[in-house]
Amino acid sequence: MNQLFSSFVLRELKFKNRIVVSPMCQYSATEGVPNAWHLVHLGSRAVGGAAAVICEATSVSPEGRISPGDTGIWNEIQISAFLEITEFIKMQNCIPGIQIAHAGRKASTRIPWDPKKTQALTVEEGGWTTLAPSAVPFDANSLMPKEMTEKEIQEVLAQFVQAAKNALQAGFQLAEIHMAHGYLLNEFLSPLSNLRTDQFGGSLEKRMRFPLLVASEIRKVWPAIWPVFARISATDWVEGGWTLQDSIIFCKELKKVGIDLIDCSTGGSSPNAKIPSAPNYQVPFSESIRKESQIATGAVGLITEAQQAEDILRQGQADIILVGRQFLRDPYFASHAARTLNETINRPKQYGRS
Repeated sequence: MNQLFSSFVLRELKFKNRIVVSPMCQYSATEGVPNAWHLVHLGSRAVGGAAAVICEATSVSPEGRISPGDTGIWNEIQISAFLEITEFIKMQNCIPGIQIAHAGRKASTRIPWDPKKTQALTVEEGGWTTLAPSAVPFDANSLMPKEMTEKEIQEVLAQFVQAAKNALQAGFQLAEIHMAHGYLLNEFLSPLSNLRTDQFGGSLEKRMRFPLLVASEIRKVWPAIWPVFARISATDWVEGGWTLQDSIIFCKELKKVGIDLIDCSTGGSSPNAKIPSAPNYQVPFSESIRKESQIATGAVGLITEAQQAEDILRQGQADIILVGRQFLRDPYFASHAARTLNETINRPKQYGRS
């Protein structure tokens, strides 16, 4: 059997293959509530043969949203709306996952197709005050964030924990903590955005403290039989920023608090990053973290072909493949990959005559 279509078990959750739909923002929610668009978008990828579908970055609070169109998981209405989606995903023998997130200083932005998309959404326009470890904006178009007090750090920690509890009520079996792409937890990790001098800033150990607290507390409330992932940016791609070696140390600590798999992305902390985008450009980070931190990893980034994904697994560079934009182009990527690799997979009986 091809590795891509071999099963994979984390804790007591079995993935029918190694293909996972990566979280992708749809900017289509109202007041954080998912709707018919999200049901069809996520459900079609589950129908298409993926082992798991991870919902987009879903905020722990209104202030944690990237944009007003982001989904949230802070109230009962959102829980109820997600429940319909997770039930459908499960009906396809697919695992429903959620990425729990807080956008930090990159919050209060416009949706991508807004004509003024390069400008931040001001309070007068319906935006909000953003939070960050330090009062340093992401770029010239971003709002000046408020430096978080230690009380606010504890409040956001509680919001992450409550979001995890709410996600369980909404029917999710897999949780992924968003610690990448320059959003709040990544902001605490990177020396480019964390200029604090208290217990949450300065040395690597102190910069890791808040993200590790979030991981530890979520792991305590998430069922022991189900896994928790962490998505990280393995490097800032900027001199003086977060590095692969920092990631290896951090992932060892994440493993200690019970994180099961590292979703290995990169970048997002600085507008000055020079990212060498090309097929497999992030795979070496997955390979290094898997080897050096002794933790399962997921490879991401410009993985678009079945054989490409199969080779990554066969070479021991990752345990799963997370596919994003290719699933936007092709909701049935997993089914088509199976055909390419001469694998037989179960398709919905409604599509049997195809």
